[in-house]
Amino acid sequence: MTGYDELAVLVQRLAVLTSAGIPAASAWRHVADAAPDGPAAGVARGLEAAHDIPARITASAGESSALRVLAAVWGVAAEAGAALAPALERTAGVLRDLGRGEREVEVALAGPAATSRVVLALPALAVLLGVLLGFDMAGAFASLPGLVCLALAGALVAVAVRWNRRLLHWAREHDASSGLGCELYAIALSGGMSIERAGHLVERCCREAGLAPADDTGAVLAFARRAGVPVVALLRAEADAARHHARTAAAERAVRLETRLLLPLGLCVLPAFVLAGVVPMGLAILSSTAVGV
Repeated sequence: MTGYDELAVLVQRLAVLTSAGIPAASAWRHVADAAPDGPAAGVARGLEAAHDIPARITASAGESSALRVLAAVWGVAAEAGAALAPALERTAGVLRDLGRGEREVEVALAGPAATSRVVLALPALAVLLGVLLGFDMAGAFASLPGLVCLALAGALVAVAVRWNRRLLHWAREHDASSGLGCELYAIALSGGMSIERAGHLVERCCREAGLAPADDTGAVLAFARRAGVPVVALLRAEADAARHHARTAAAERAVRLETRLLLPLGLCVLPAFVLAGVVPMGLAILSSTAVGV
């Protein structure tokens, strides 16, 4: 399972426990007992008051945007008086969807990632080929031109490795906070808050969770006022649309990766191949000719 899938299981269990009437602090302890190595353990350890839960989730989040989203959802639902179990149930569904998208992207990246590893080995293969063909590669690299070629080839390979890693990281980017503003507004409004109070609460909970303030709700709220439609349902629909757009964008990045990987190949790996293989072979030939003369 991906990290999103594991967190979805945790949130789903919390939803079931809270819907059964178990207090929030006890629910976290039950979940932590079932998975002592999971993120719930850090939240549940020494937990006494339920109002400390959002801050504890944020403290244990690290680089996980999904846990920060959970902290914001929990904080808004608790302070707005909204039903916590449905909010957690929906959050678990969102996390499962993110996990599915992450798996789809990894499948799409499997080919390009394998290709990049093979391509990065070309300079080393060039040196091995020269040795197998009987060229004095050690002698060539011992000369000043050979050392320069070796240093340049090593630098180019290092740049290519870093470039490839950045491209793979770019293609794997997932933001769990897509559509979060609309989602949090919907939770706050379902608890009976006014739009103005909901806005202040959402902004504060996002800030405390270490997330960017929600700024994707203004147009939705204005449209709901003009059309006279249920704002909560509209906000949730907009949140779903935003997440679908983010998932589609991630899939598109994975598709474009194969083309982008040609850049480090052409600009770094192929010149390194020439410097590590072709040029030293030429130096070896010149050296043997000079010795023969």
